Amino acid sequence: MTETHDIMGGKVHVYRRENSGKWQCSTFLNGRNWRVTTKTDSLSLAKEFAEDWYLELRGKSRAGLLEEKKKGKKFKEAAAKFLEELPILIHGQRSERYVADQKLRLDSVILPFLGDRYLSEAPSSISEYRIHRAQTCKTGKPPSRSTMHQEIVVIRQVYKSAIRHGWFNHLPDFSVPYKASGKVVRRAWFSPEEYKALYEATRERARHPKKPRWKKACEDFHDYVLFMANTGLRPDEAARLQYRDVNIVVDHDSGQRILEIEVRGKRGVGYCKSMPGAVTPFERLTKRNSPPSPDTIIFGNVQRELFNTVLDELGLKTDRDGQRRTAYSLRHTYICMRLMEGADIYQVAKNCRTSVEMIEKFYAAHIKNMLDASAINVRKARRKAKRAEEVAEI
Repeated sequence: MTETHDIMGGKVHVYRRENSGKWQCSTFLNGRNWRVTTKTDSLSLAKEFAEDWYLELRGKSRAGLLEEKKKGKKFKEAAAKFLEELPILIHGQRSERYVADQKLRLDSVILPFLGDRYLSEAPSSISEYRIHRAQTCKTGKPPSRSTMHQEIVVIRQVYKSAIRHGWFNHLPDFSVPYKASGKVVRRAWFSPEEYKALYEATRERARHPKKPRWKKACEDFHDYVLFMANTGLRPDEAARLQYRDVNIVVDHDSGQRILEIEVRGKRGVGYCKSMPGAVTPFERLTKRNSPPSPDTIIFGNVQRELFNTVLDELGLKTDRDGQRRTAYSLRHTYICMRLMEGADIYQVAKNCRTSVEMIEKFYAAHIKNMLDASAINVRKARRKAKRAEEVAEI
């Protein structure tokens, strides 16, 4: 049975629980209960302690220094629910790698900082998180813009999950303070001169590999470079490509031999008609793997180490803007060269399974051939003064 004594007009309670020798005290202030042990078995000393404790507590409350009761769920609770639902909600929409990446970002950097904070602290927490990441990065330099964007996306998804469960009533502002308008930069690609240097270097490796056992790998890589730059496929689309997806045909309009490719990638199933330069590399690949079965993968994953080695030797790993070139740059090279040759932008977008808007934003704006000097350098004839005619009519 608990023994209780009220002091300070009933605002403070001094009590001792059964089987306990120490007195405790409690009060209700700022919407919550506060409790503390007096650490004494003397009732008189306990009452004195309780009075001092209450007066100090009330003083902090009036000064605004008293921590208010936190209401609602903590971020780590919402994150746990988000990770529980994610594999089910994205089934068939995202890969398992996507789920693993989101969990890794939460566990490694987000939860250690935001985990014990309440969802209601969102505005200050997100700003403090950006500062924390910039100051504590292990590499010694702040995370890149894309890295921070990916982490903020995960935080936003956790808040959306909390809103769905009724734990939060609005989506916080995740925008970057003082952010200037970002400039649109072109995608890394190979200019015609750089592309020529690249395929000449891969051809030389195919003819004279550094080790005899690397001959087939170097030949396949050379044909991969030519194939990609003449088709505009994405690397993941090329990795899925099977021999039954590619046919050599004679184009009805141009009379040239080209490849008709059934593409399976991030946009589903689409079709691509290649440049004539893709036919010979495909024929060489077919001959080296002869006889290939229809479901045989043509390329598989790109040989990244060999690609980077060749680029490093040529000094082409980055462009003049510091952007790193990858296998994706061969697709960008195809698009840029088609535009430089005057191809219709709508047909290029359709052949590459993308939108005209994307091409105009990241490619067409940087291709000088897309500017028509005859339409720009127009000089209209100046109008002659009609004052004399008006006077004559009067």
